[in-house]
Amino acid sequence: MSRSPARRVDEQREGAGRYDIVMFPPSGEQIVLVHGDLDAVITEVGATLRSLRADSVPVIWEYPEGEISSGDRGQVLAPWPNRLEDGSYRFGDIVGQAALNEPERSNAIHGFVRWLPWSIEERSADRALLSCLIHPQPAYPFRVRIDLDYTLGDGGLEVACRVTNAGRGIAPFGLGFHPYLLAGPGGIDEAEIRLSAQRRLLLDKRGLPTGEEPVSGSVFDLDGRTLRGLELDDCYTGLAVGNDGRWHARLDLPGRHSEIWADTAFAYAMCYTGDTLGEPADRRRAVAIEPMTCPPNALRTGTSLIELREGERWHASWGIATALD
Repeated sequence: MSRSPARRVDEQREGAGRYDIVMFPPSGEQIVLVHGDLDAVITEVGATLRSLRADSVPVIWEYPEGEISSGDRGQVLAPWPNRLEDGSYRFGDIVGQAALNEPERSNAIHGFVRWLPWSIEERSADRALLSCLIHPQPAYPFRVRIDLDYTLGDGGLEVACRVTNAGRGIAPFGLGFHPYLLAGPGGIDEAEIRLSAQRRLLLDKRGLPTGEEPVSGSVFDLDGRTLRGLELDDCYTGLAVGNDGRWHARLDLPGRHSEIWADTAFAYAMCYTGDTLGEPADRRRAVAIEPMTCPPNALRTGTSLIELREGERWHASWGIATALD
C-alpha cells in the first residue's frame, strides 16, 4: 500500500493517551495490484481504478495520488450510470430525489458511490475485493450491497461485479464504469476505434435519450475508423458479442492497442472523447468507453433497469486488456 504523500502526526488530548493519526491521500488508501508486467491502483474512495500500466506505460488516463478524480476518471457509476432527469424518479410507490450535480442541465449524474469510502474485504498481490453498502436515503431509498473483485492476470484487468438486494421489497439498480483508454502524445486524433454496434441513442441538449438510430454507414459507425475530427458523447447499444460472450471496444495506437470488454449484462457503451472537459489540456487525451447496464435516465424511464428481489444477487464482469502489435 502506498501512503505517499501521507504523514503521521502525534497529538495529545486531555485525559487521553498519545495516539497516531495517519493522513491518507484524498482518495483514501491506495491498493496496489501487480501481475507480471502489469500494475494497477484501486482507491478506497469510490473503488476507483486510478492507474493501470503495462511495462510502466499507462494504459488508462490516470490521475495523481494527491488529487481526486476529475473527468470521472476510473469511477464506479452506481446506483445509476449517466444522467437522471431533474434528479427525480418514481419506482412503484417510492419516490427518489437526488442532488443535481450537473446543475447546468438540471440532472443528477453517475450516482454517488464514487465519492463514498469502500471496505477492503480481501486483498492479495494481484487481487482486491471491495464492497459498499448503500443505505436508504432520499436519493435512493433502497438498501443494496455492491462487491467489486479487481484481478490482474495474463489477460489484463478483470472486474467481477456482484450486487445484492440487502433490503426489503424490490430494488431498482443500474451500474456503469468510467475508464478512459489513453492515447499517445498526439492524442486520440492519432488513434482508431473499433466498436461494433447496431444503434446509437439520440440525446437532447440535456444528454437525455429521445430515441435511437442505426449507425451502419454513418459518421457514428465506430467499427474501424479514425477519431480525428470526431467528437463523441454518445451512447451505443446493439453491441456485437463474440464467441467469448463479450463485446469488445478497441483503441488502436501506433505500435500497440488497448481494449475494454464487457459481458452482455452491460448492454450499453458510452463513448466520450473529452471535448467538453474543463481543462483544455485534458481534452482529447483519451477516450472514455463506459460499460453500462442501462441507458441514461433509466431510473426514470425504467429502460433496462436491474430489478432485484429481496436477497437476490446479480453478477456481471468487464475488463481492460492491452498488447503490443
